[in-house]
Amino acid sequence: MSKTFSTLKKVILYTISILSLLAITGYVYLYVLPKGPEISEKNKINSGIDSFVIHAYKESKRKSIRVWTYKPEGWEDQDKIVFVMHGGGRNADDYLDAWTEIAEENNLLVVAPEFENKFYKYTTNDYQEGNLFTFFGTSNPKSEWAYTVVENIFDYIKSTNNITNERYYMFGHSAGGQFVHRMVILMPEARIETAVAANAGFYSFPDESIEYPYGLKNTGISLENDLQKSYKKKLIVLLGELDNDPALGTFRTTELAMKQGGHRLERGSNFFKMNQELSNQYSWTFNWKIDTVSNVGHDYRKMSENSVGWILD
Repeated sequence: MSKTFSTLKKVILYTISILSLLAITGYVYLYVLPKGPEISEKNKINSGIDSFVIHAYKESKRKSIRVWTYKPEGWEDQDKIVFVMHGGGRNADDYLDAWTEIAEENNLLVVAPEFENKFYKYTTNDYQEGNLFTFFGTSNPKSEWAYTVVENIFDYIKSTNNITNERYYMFGHSAGGQFVHRMVILMPEARIETAVAANAGFYSFPDESIEYPYGLKNTGISLENDLQKSYKKKLIVLLGELDNDPALGTFRTTELAMKQGGHRLERGSNFFKMNQELSNQYSWTFNWKIDTVSNVGHDYRKMSENSVGWILD
C-alpha cells in the first residue's frame, strides 16, 4: 500500500513538474522573446499597395507588427483614414485587397494592421479580445493592449507622413468585428470618428457579473461611470441578413456564447438591444446604430462594401 502511494506521489510530482515546465516555456516564448517581422525604415506611405513594420508598443521593442496600406493617388492630408481589421485568419492582406477598389472610388487611405500569431487557431486573447489578458489569464498593461497598438499606428502614420488628421474611421468583420466593438467599449478615448463592427461571432455584453470577453467583469469598466462615454462614440453594429447559419466561419459554441444567441445575426441584435435599453435606463446619449444588410451572409467583401455609406456619412 505504502509503495503504491509512493509511486502515485512520484507520478503526480513528475506530472506537475512537466506541466510547470511547459507553462514557463510557453510564457517565455509568447511574452518574453521578441516577436514579429523586422522593423522597416521610416518612409512615407506610397500610393497603391504598401506596407511597413513598426514596434507595436511604445514602451517596449518586444513585439513588431506589419501594417498594410492602400493610398489613392489623389489622397491628401485631411482626407479620410480607415483602419480595416481582419478576421480570425489574421489575413490583413486579403482584407486590404477587398478595400482597394472602395478606397479608389471614395478616396480613402486604408490601413490594415496584421496581428500575426502562429497559434491563432487556438488563441484569441491577443487580437479580438484586445490583449487585456495573456493566454495564461494574467493582466497586460494598457500600453500593450491591441487597441493601444492601433493608436500607436495612427501616431506613426501622422508623424511619418505629415498628416494632421485628428480622427480615423474603423471597420472590422467577424473577429475584426469583435475587436472593433470591444475597442469602443474599453477605450472610448480612442480617436475613432465612426466604427463599424460587422458580423462579430460574439460580444462583450454590458454585464459586470459575466467574465470578459462575454461580459465586462475584471475589465475595470463600470457600467454607470464608463459606458456612457462609449455610447457617445459612433458605433455601427452591421449584420448580414443571411449570417444566421452557425456553420459559417468559426462560430463559438461555449455556454456563455450560446446564451447570446443561436447565430451571429441574433447575437448582434441582442447585443445592440441590451446596450440601447441600458442607455435609456440612465437617459444617456446613445450614438450607436444597427443596420442589417439584405441578402448577405458571413462575407467580409460584401460587408465591407456596405459599410462605406456609414463611413462617408
